[in-house]
Amino acid sequence: MKQSGKGGSFLRSFFILLGVAVLAVAGFGAFTIFEMGKPTISIKEIPDYIGTDTTLEMIVSDAKSGIRNIHLAVKQGGQEKDVLYTDYPRQGYMGPVGPVEVKEKQTIDLKKLGLKEGAAEVVLEVRDYSLWGLFQGNLTRIAKDVTIDTKPPKITLLHATRYLKQGGAGIVIYQTSEDTQHHGVQINGIFYPGFPLADGRERTHIAYLALPYEAASIVEPKIMAEDQAGNKTTASFSSTYKKANQKRDSITISDTFLTAKIPEFEEHYPEMKGDMIEKYLYTNRTLRDLNNKTIFDLCQKPSPVRLWKGAFGRMLGSPKAGFADHRTYSYKEKPIDEQVHLGVDIASLERSEVKAAEAGKVIFTGYNGIYGEMVVLDHGQGVFSLYSHLSQINVTLDNEVAKDTVLGLTGTTGMAGGDHLHFSILINGIFVNPVEWWDPHWIAVTITEPIANSKGNGP
Repeated sequence: MKQSGKGGSFLRSFFILLGVAVLAVAGFGAFTIFEMGKPTISIKEIPDYIGTDTTLEMIVSDAKSGIRNIHLAVKQGGQEKDVLYTDYPRQGYMGPVGPVEVKEKQTIDLKKLGLKEGAAEVVLEVRDYSLWGLFQGNLTRIAKDVTIDTKPPKITLLHATRYLKQGGAGIVIYQTSEDTQHHGVQINGIFYPGFPLADGRERTHIAYLALPYEAASIVEPKIMAEDQAGNKTTASFSSTYKKANQKRDSITISDTFLTAKIPEFEEHYPEMKGDMIEKYLYTNRTLRDLNNKTIFDLCQKPSPVRLWKGAFGRMLGSPKAGFADHRTYSYKEKPIDEQVHLGVDIASLERSEVKAAEAGKVIFTGYNGIYGEMVVLDHGQGVFSLYSHLSQINVTLDNEVAKDTVLGLTGTTGMAGGDHLHFSILINGIFVNPVEWWDPHWIAVTITEPIANSKGNGP
């Protein structure tokens, strides 16, 4: 009887523990199966306008029960059009039984869906495999009112510079039929953004452009515009190509020059290796390219407001080198390198005042390789000026300066054999001939008069 009692007590304990375990498993299973956590949706912002090639990218996830389905639709006029509907099969009964993460990239094909221009609603719904919500699962829903727009903007050309010379600048004035998010002019594969004309005309823009000094022709000049729905359009224009008379000269590199300049470059660029000539060639080639890229990058976010008024000022002094001069560098009567001079050198008295050529904002001060101590001004709408080889800088970053503000003093920093100013004009990072911008007549016939005359050319 004692054995039987002990056995019965043991069995009762066993079944009690078993029951507790079953209840615990059942409770855990119920907690998992009936979990209430909603799926998460990570999506790039749904745009206000839906165009012909609008694509939505999303990541949906649910780590508890897994994703059951994804539904993307567009509603319009009481009808719902499915863009995407994906059901994921159950992969078990416990834990995540659907995928825990899904990445989707879906283009809304408006033509296929039969949707029309005008108001609509984009709806994205994601359900998980939970049995919560009357066995329907947890639902995450995103909805946004949008406008369907499949018509590209129209471009009306008002003016384009008639003649473009190698290394020269010009303008294009145009109107768009609607507000655009991206527009400008492309010529020879280079894009020049457009900016609003501050004369009260709606959707009227100006783009300052440059023809690179090495251009052998004008290639595919066109105006480009993209509206808020992503619809794109182009309109061609024509300008006549003119070849520039570019000078060729030679510069002799002496041991005295190398001894004076190489230590300066070594201080700023300790990675230089080799003998004096190897270090010189590294500076004249590799550093020149890096320095020019720095300048190009500085010019990629111009002020949208024109800050300058008329012809640019020129420092008094004698010109020592011109724009786009093709130089051959020789050492001990042997040619060792060739480069192109992208500015105008002006020599005056040592440590002469260097003044702002026009009103602008200081976007760079400091050392930049072959240019030495340098200041760059943003004059607005893609026009920039550069002052280099300075011995002293008097302005600081983000200063707004008036025309003739003293920026610093001339010097011999960088690749300069004597005290002078190297002055450059750039259009969106492309070097152009400063002589044009010093000429009041060129400013009048190329920019001022066309802006005024274009008021009568619109639709």
